[in-house]
Amino acid sequence: MPAPRPRGISDILPKIQNVSTTSNFLVKFALPSGTTSGGGLFNSGLRGHLRRKGVNDRFIADDVGLLCSDAVLPGSALASINTAGDYQGLIEKFAHTRNFTQVNFDFYVDTGYRSLKFLEHWMEYISGGSDEDASKDDYHFRMRYPAEYKSNDTRVVKFERDHNKFLEYRFIGLFPISINSVRVSYQGSQLLKATATFSYDRYVCGESSSLARMLGKLFNNQENSGVDVTYGGDNATYRANTNNLNAALRNTPIINSDRASLNRNIQNSFSTTGYSNLAGMFIGEGRRA
Repeated sequence: MPAPRPRGISDILPKIQNVSTTSNFLVKFALPSGTTSGGGLFNSGLRGHLRRKGVNDRFIADDVGLLCSDAVLPGSALASINTAGDYQGLIEKFAHTRNFTQVNFDFYVDTGYRSLKFLEHWMEYISGGSDEDASKDDYHFRMRYPAEYKSNDTRVVKFERDHNKFLEYRFIGLFPISINSVRVSYQGSQLLKATATFSYDRYVCGESSSLARMLGKLFNNQENSGVDVTYGGDNATYRANTNNLNAALRNTPIINSDRASLNRNIQNSFSTTGYSNLAGMFIGEGRRA
């Protein structure tokens, strides 16, 4: 490596100024759906429990994420083990487990206390499997199955002011494990905030929707990555799929009441390229892989 040479300010300054800020982010919660048992699909499960407490689906999907004043981009660590004897006088270290650290989210409490109810009754649902009256002296806790309360689609999106560049984290198996005590005081009124600690099984860095998969941008894949379309695709796949989609739309009027015809045109265009995984891409369908 050669010795460093002096560089001008005009060469260094653009690199220093092109840094990200902490205040542009978005949190989107997505809770598991209910089951057909227990009073029907709408009133069952975690979301049905929250509805009965005054926390509706629209608040969960949109408002509670906006009330999240402080979030965390998750981190992880590798647990390792030392081995000796493979090479004389040398101790080697090998990774055996990836550990994911817990995250803390801070929420502004609205005047309807729905953000606090969202956290409180989520934890109440996890430990309220006994379905008994909580005010009784013989009330006891019984934990529910993880599939009933863990969220597999909660996301934290960090973006920039121009909204063109962003980084997405998707949590798998997320649920709250603690809510910090909230202090109230007569002295100096301040905004009321609640802090919750969440645990999760793992996270996925990068877009993971079916649209990102089709465009070849799955898991932060970039152009010329050489990855097969099944695992995210590359730039050539992105251009081919985009061209096919545009060709299908050019043959269909913008004002089209025949939704089935539009979907059929899109599917036929992609089927000629041998690509058949179009889940979530048809008009009027909100599915996401």
